[in-house]
Order: sequence, then C-alpha cells, then structure tokens
Amino acid sequence: MSGKIIDVECDFLVVGGGLAGLYAAVCASSLGRCVVVTKQTLVQSNSYWAQGGIAAAVDPEDSPVFHKEDTVTAGRGLCDSRAVQILVEEGRERVTDLINLGMKFDSDDSGLLLGLEGGHSKRRVLHAGGDSTGKEMIDFLISYVSSSESVTILELVTVTDIISDGERCYGVWGYDEGRESYVSIASPSTILATGGASALYRRTTNPEGASGEGISLAWRAGAEISDMEFVQFHPTVFSGKKGDAFLLTEAIRGEGAYLLNAWGTRFMERYSPLLELAPRDVVSKAIHSEMRSCGEDYVYLDLSHMDPEFVRKRFSTIERLCRDSGFDLTRDHIPVAPAAHYTIGGVRTGLMGETSIEGLYACGEVSNTGVHGANRLASNSLLECMVFAKRCVDGAAGGRNPGGAGGDFGGFMLADTREADAEFFNEARDAIIRGMSAYLGIVRERKGVERFITQLEEISSASEGVTGWFGFKLGTMLDVCLLVARAALLRKESRGAHMRSDYPEEDSGYEKHLVFRKGVEAYGDN
Repeated sequence: MSGKIIDVECDFLVVGGGLAGLYAAVCASSLGRCVVVTKQTLVQSNSYWAQGGIAAAVDPEDSPVFHKEDTVTAGRGLCDSRAVQILVEEGRERVTDLINLGMKFDSDDSGLLLGLEGGHSKRRVLHAGGDSTGKEMIDFLISYVSSSESVTILELVTVTDIISDGERCYGVWGYDEGRESYVSIASPSTILATGGASALYRRTTNPEGASGEGISLAWRAGAEISDMEFVQFHPTVFSGKKGDAFLLTEAIRGEGAYLLNAWGTRFMERYSPLLELAPRDVVSKAIHSEMRSCGEDYVYLDLSHMDPEFVRKRFSTIERLCRDSGFDLTRDHIPVAPAAHYTIGGVRTGLMGETSIEGLYACGEVSNTGVHGANRLASNSLLECMVFAKRCVDGAAGGRNPGGAGGDFGGFMLADTREADAEFFNEARDAIIRGMSAYLGIVRERKGVERFITQLEEISSASEGVTGWFGFKLGTMLDVCLLVARAALLRKESRGAHMRSDYPEEDSGYEKHLVFRKGVEAYGDN
C-alpha cells in the first residue's frame, strides 16, 4: 500500500460539513473533542446553496400543531408521528438557540420576516440574505466551529469505509487528499451527515458531490436503509436552451408567482385547490403532465404581476442568475422544469439519530428519520438537520471509545487509482445517470425499472477489476442506484414522490416503509 497512515482519536466524529454536520459539531463542542471530516470544502454542500429557508412555528399566530398537520399531510401517510412531533416542537428551540448564538435572520421593525411556501398553512419560513439562507447559516456555523478549540476540521478527506463488525461502529477509514495519506479515525460515536444522492440525475439542483456516499458506506457496514424510492423533484428549476439550470425557490410561488404552461395558461387549478402552493409532489406531477400535453420540456414561472422592486430585493440571487441567462425575472416568463432535489430515504434512524449499528448515528439528508414520509414539506430539511443533529450528539454523549480503529489499514485504497480505468468509469457513470433520469424520474413503471436494474448489474459485473478512486466512486453509485431501483420496483403504488404509471393510485397495503439491509431480504415495516 502506498502512503502513510495517520491515526486520529476523538470523542465525536462527524462525517459531512453541511448544516447537519456543522450543527452537530456546535452541539458536541462543549462535550469533548470533535472532528469534522468533509470530502470537499465546507462551502461545497447542499446546505450552502439552500435558498428557501428554515420552517419553524415561531409566530404567535402559528403553532407546532399546525406545522405538524402540514408536515403529515405532505407526507402522504408515511410520516413517523413521534419524529414529526419532535421536529416541530424542538425546531422552535433550535432556531431560538441559533439566534441566541448570533445568527441573523431577515427582519424588520415588527420582527422576523416569515415566508409562505407550498404545503404550509401559515407563514413560518425564516430567511437570511433574502434567497441565500443556506449560505448565511453555513458561513455563521463555520465561523463558530472554527473558533472552537475542541473542534478540528479535516477538509478534502474522503471516508472510504466505516469500521464496523456489523454490530458496532468503531470509527472510519479515509484518505487525506491534501497530505496524500490514509487516515484512521477512532471514535465511540460516529455521526453521518453526508447529504443525499440527487446528483445521480442528469437534471439536478445538487452539487456534483451529492452522490450518496454516506448511504453506501452505511449499507456496506450493515446498517438498515429505508424509503429509497422516494426521491423528491423540485418543481421549478430554470430550464435554459444552453442547458444551464438553477433552483428557483419555493418561496417565489409562496409570494404569489404563477405557473403557466407552454401555451401561457395557468394550470394548477386542475390539479389542486391549493394552486401553486400545493405540496411539491403534486406540483411536480402537474408540471410533468403539462409538459407532455404541450409537447415541451418546460413550463413558465410568471412574476410579471408582482412588484418589481419587491422581487429584486427578496430574490436578489435568482434575479441575477436569470439576468445572466438573458431573462428579466420581473417581466419575462421564466422557463422551468422539475429536477432531482432531495433524497427522502436514507440510513434508517431512531428518535435519537441512532442507526441499527451501535455507535453509528445519522442526521440530515443522508438519514431517514421518518419526518418526511413520502414527500418532504418545503423548508423542513434545514430544520430536520438541526433538530436531529443535536439529538445525535445527545444520544452519543457519554459513549466510551471501544477501540478497534487502529492496526492494519482496512479501507479502500484511493491512492492506487489507475488512469486506465478512467474511460470505463466515465462511460459507466454516464450510463447510470441516463438510466436514473429515464427510468427513476418523476414517473416510473415496471419494465423500465427492471431494465435499469439489469443494466446496473451488468455494469457491476464488468467493473470488478476497476480499482482506486474510480472503483470506489462507481461502487458507491451502483449501491445507491440499486437501492432506489429495487425499492421503486417493490412499491406497487403511487404515493408522494414515488409515482408508478402502472400503479397510479395509493394502496393502503403499502402504508409502510421498505427496509433494506445487506444480506437480508427487503421487508416492509410500519
């Protein structure tokens, strides 16, 4: 093996540097030594690019009761009621804690400015910097953890294996790109906060790194994975002729924007009495239907009836992006189409973020807490990150280091990458992304999913000799895509973000979670 091994020990190990990972580090910083590992830099996460905001019932006229009702309604019968109760009640506390630490959300003389988004019955979405909430929150948390003597940040470190005997987690193996060294990190408590997998689609709002590596790592270590068929598509992503794509936040429709089909006609009244403020699964399906009816690959978002000055101030980032693409957000019809946005399924956890492997916790998009059910309510994701990051730390506090992370290197040897494997990897990656987009998009059907599973299995067989980074990355993609495909094949109904053209209705027999564990037959759990 080439490269030396660096041994690290800590009380809390956090894998991932988005909001969930950074907030876990904030919570752990007063309890012991915390190491945060991220494969990129701290500003290259989904959280950093989040526009919409963070939902919390902080207004006197709002209540956690209403927030819970909205969340459960959007989740189409699959929300864990206990987890949702925790989310809406503790969510207010976490937001208040963050404000007390010094985080500034948008406000005026009357108090916090609260937005309205699809599926919400009240204005309860806090924003920062207009439409750059994620950036403002991440920048604030980076500053906080960077000043803490008990938190160490390791950037450009790729975690290649969870050290586990199938029953307990002892830490992780990784590769430090900057120091060209392997690293062994031992910890009694490992918190996965690596994000989702929507970058495995051609049209996506996610950065390239959101390819599901945390889900794959947990799967290989023997953890339970659930609800992988539920991939949420954001309804309104810019659809330019040059292929450029960027998110147009849910808050735009919350402030009054219209959706028009390619013929210039509003259409949401045919799909929901909530019109443009229906939950995301309803809006995405409606847009998909209108695109097929009109024979176009886009619909329009129209803000021309809104106050131009308000639009420019409230959505300054989006206004600039539209302008750079040749559109005036205040006057023009903006072409939009759905794009893969959020992985609802993931590593299955309990109410303290614990997984089926002792010592391994998960929070944020990599996890499946049961909060979102079959369809995530807008702006609940950042809230879930904070609520369950703290719960992971609370659940892990007091753990004792069981040892076992040292010794001979047991991880994937990324440094032994062969350039000869690059061509195979590039072709395989492109085929996988095409297949995910074609067969596991907004609408699926049996023959297409079966065809894709066969294709994935063929790629897996052909890749057995691929080594190093290419082998690791391809293996991760195959793990995650097969989990999504097999779950989508098993769920013979349409529910929330999972839609089957051959089973277009909900089936009460599938009001359960599909759970996968390596070496064990998939099963349904209520």
